[in-house]
Amino acid sequence: MGKGGVALCLALTAALLAACSSSASSSSNGSPASSAPAAKISVTPGGGDKVDPLGKIEVSTSQGQLTSVTMTNEDGKQIDGIYTPDKTAWKPSEPLGYNHTYSVAAQGVTVTGPIPAAKTSFTTLTPSNQTKAYLTTTGGKEIDGGTYGVGTVIVAHFDESIPDKAAAEKKLSVTTNPPVQGSWYWLDDRNAHWRPEKYWAPGTKVTVQANIFGAQLGDGLYGQENSKAAFTIGPSHVSIADDNTHQVQVFENGKLIRTMPTSMGMGGTQVVDGKTIYFWTMPGNYTVMGRGNPVIMDSSTFGLPVNSRLGYKEAINWATQISADGIYLHQLDSTVSAQGVRNTSHGCLNLNETNAQWFYNYSVLGDVVEVHNTGGPALQVWDNGDWTLPWNQWLQGSALSK
Repeated sequence: MGKGGVALCLALTAALLAACSSSASSSSNGSPASSAPAAKISVTPGGGDKVDPLGKIEVSTSQGQLTSVTMTNEDGKQIDGIYTPDKTAWKPSEPLGYNHTYSVAAQGVTVTGPIPAAKTSFTTLTPSNQTKAYLTTTGGKEIDGGTYGVGTVIVAHFDESIPDKAAAEKKLSVTTNPPVQGSWYWLDDRNAHWRPEKYWAPGTKVTVQANIFGAQLGDGLYGQENSKAAFTIGPSHVSIADDNTHQVQVFENGKLIRTMPTSMGMGGTQVVDGKTIYFWTMPGNYTVMGRGNPVIMDSSTFGLPVNSRLGYKEAINWATQISADGIYLHQLDSTVSAQGVRNTSHGCLNLNETNAQWFYNYSVLGDVVEVHNTGGPALQVWDNGDWTLPWNQWLQGSALSK
């Protein structure tokens, strides 16, 4: 074939290819084929109000990648977020709050160019009621940081009554190093206590968390925010007050380091306005829950009029509190002759000035004071008697044991 034939053949081939291409790009009715869907940025939620801040909050693109996402609240504060590795989606890296308005602006790009920007805003819901959990000791002191005694009881105190205690307890956690098994016990509708079966081991590291933010706790009550605390258990301080000897023996890590004569509750009762007042030092296992120098002691606070035969109101020095209803180890010079001999107090453990001051300075919150061989009813859980309750009964106080 000559050069002219080759040229003609090439021209025909090109024409055929062009015809095939034209045919493939047309539908059977001669109209152009539909193009691929355009890239789009989606924001979830798309807008509106009463958005659950714990629900799905996300920015994503159907094609390409996100190049920028900005979320701000009504005050202009920017919310931090994180992209997926392929940058096709973005989520806030911190929980959103209730009753806030958030604005979102997002941009992206594909291989063919920019994706149309997306802008929206939404408002999170306002719960009908919220509660916060405060992490304290039984004396109400916040427990974050520091060193505490081997009898420390952790308290999660809610500022609202909890309708669904099981839901709340599932959001409470205690982790320790070394590991320790323990349980929560609901003292009432607002206070859950946690302790191990036995006194803590010295040196234990403890972290407690109330991860209640957004949790539904019954009857329209929601968790307001999370709480967290960490502390260390110090040396073992266990004091034993024995009414058979009228002595308080103080043990540190099992070694006797001090013996202090005492005068405890005189015993007996008195009925005032239908209420029975006990003058015993209740037997049981107490813990140090507070102290003061001085403390104003007023018998009317537990129902005994100041102007009655056994009433009183006076400033007491070097007072270390061990019960919720006001039992202290404290200085009282007027009973020094009875200390180590007989009981003369309304229920407190009287000491001389030297011993009361020493014990005041020596003790830390959570130290143990065991009272043995006294009369009267046993110390109750509500009165700082957490360790007096047998372990099987303590376990039954968990809302998750039902």
